[in-house]
Amino acid sequence: MTQPTHTTLVGRSSSHFTRVVRIFAAELGVAYAFQVVPDLRSVSAADYAGNPALRLPILRTGTTTWFGALNICRELARRAPEPRRVVWPELLTDALTANAQELALQAMATEVTLIMSQLAGTPRDDAQLIKLEKSLLNMVSWLDDNLHAALAALPQDRDLSYLEVCTFCLVTHLEFRNVLATSGYRALTAFCDDFGQRASALATAYRYDAP
Repeated sequence: MTQPTHTTLVGRSSSHFTRVVRIFAAELGVAYAFQVVPDLRSVSAADYAGNPALRLPILRTGTTTWFGALNICRELARRAPEPRRVVWPELLTDALTANAQELALQAMATEVTLIMSQLAGTPRDDAQLIKLEKSLLNMVSWLDDNLHAALAALPQDRDLSYLEVCTFCLVTHLEFRNVLATSGYRALTAFCDDFGQRASALATAYRYDAP
């Protein structure tokens, strides 16, 4: 992939939200430069390309900056050399698919909180940490039970859906960060095995960026 200087993705190769964007970019055929956020403990917005939320990913496109994975994916779709049939969250108008999207995103956010709590040395018997761990288990179990039906309800002529990309990035990240073993979740494992064969997934495997 060529790397034009006018489009720069700011994030980390170990981030599931960043990987969502990188998969979309690959699927849509949009090239970009990649800038690593060096330290997620930083409280300086400058380290996050000016994002006041101190979160990643961020996309710089000339003089414009986009915050957050969904915002960025929409902008990439607008920049795609050819239109693609993308199923965005707002197109999920039935409860099953809408809930699947919501829980995939909530699980991604919960996992980040758990990881940061561990890095901060939060005691394992902390009540809030216990609740977050239970919440994550509940959400992953629900997704495993309902994923097949949710995917079947998506438009069959789609090229890509935000739900599929988020679910793939979540489940593979849980294993990558050793947050939760996912081998026992048969539907999620089968889905990830299949989605993981896409060129976009193979090209964006998680890794830790060099310091």
